[in-house]
Amino acid sequence: MMARLFNFNPGPAALPLEALEKLQANIVEYKDAGMSILEMSHRSPEYSEIHAQTKERLRSIFGIPDNFEILFLGGGATLQFGMIPMNFLDGDKTADYIITGSWSKKAYNDAKLFGKANVAASSAEENFSRIPTQDELNLSENAVYVHLTSNNTIAGTQWKTFPDTGSVPIIADMSSDILSKRIDFSKFGVIYAGAQKNLGPAGVTLVIMRKDVLDKAKDGLPAYLSYKTHAPKDSLYNTPPVFGIYVMYLVLEWIEGQGGLAAVEKVNEAKGQLLYGAMDEDPEFFRGTVEKESRSLMNVTIRLPSEELEKTFIAQAREAGLHGLKGHRSVGGIRVSMYNASPLAGIDKLVDFMKDFRKQN
Repeated sequence: MMARLFNFNPGPAALPLEALEKLQANIVEYKDAGMSILEMSHRSPEYSEIHAQTKERLRSIFGIPDNFEILFLGGGATLQFGMIPMNFLDGDKTADYIITGSWSKKAYNDAKLFGKANVAASSAEENFSRIPTQDELNLSENAVYVHLTSNNTIAGTQWKTFPDTGSVPIIADMSSDILSKRIDFSKFGVIYAGAQKNLGPAGVTLVIMRKDVLDKAKDGLPAYLSYKTHAPKDSLYNTPPVFGIYVMYLVLEWIEGQGGLAAVEKVNEAKGQLLYGAMDEDPEFFRGTVEKESRSLMNVTIRLPSEELEKTFIAQAREAGLHGLKGHRSVGGIRVSMYNASPLAGIDKLVDFMKDFRKQN
């Protein structure tokens, strides 16, 4: 057996070992189909069953109401940055954007190409070290939607309570914390997420869209870039990312086996308490980069007293079997990405390593 590292990569990220083992068992021949899942038609009975059951599991585990469509698209969350305003904005309409990091800023920049994009709040001047509060929001009177990024992988911040936007639907990029906790769907018009953090491999993008929001999408768009193309075709307008959807199916099966989303949420909270607790024992040595009220349970960002010490920490951690701890190239430092499939045992080992490293340095 391969000696598996504890994988703290920010994405593509850790996948459940059970899901990988089932994938391995079916990769050459899927069940008794006589071919791999990678080879079979997306119109075949075998894949049709996977497609339908993945949607059913998503709806059941996440609690997705019946008035929401579930779509499997390509292009990552980055394509959604442009598709959303392309479908819902024009020169006379306004959308509000709350900018809390690099990805929400990119989404805002794309929105400006299609209509009026209002910065409802931004923490850029504070190096994205916190999530704006409700009373800081400068929401437009007639916005068609409010866009936010629920968890910021680079900055290490996360929305704990989603803002009150009245009757205006929230459109949320949940790429890095989807299915990490339960949410109230009544606040949202659209939720989208690249799969490569909590759902599966890179290559498939999940879009969950309220049907009345879908009805308001513009006509006359290029076929693939229109949500009205994909919904009635059950995401089969073109060949869907079959492999990624199958891995998502296996990951959802694993979540069910853990006891569902409530159980996963409990483990994520325990990981956060353990790691942040270790940091708070010596905040001068392990300095968190965000305010405590905005701390993410998915991506924890840390600075040490010097960059040289950070390089030593990352190198020695890798030797100890703790992989992927280098901070994003734009900000440096250390980043611990602990998505659903990152086990509590990995955080235990990391915390022990941190304590030993602090004593030695």
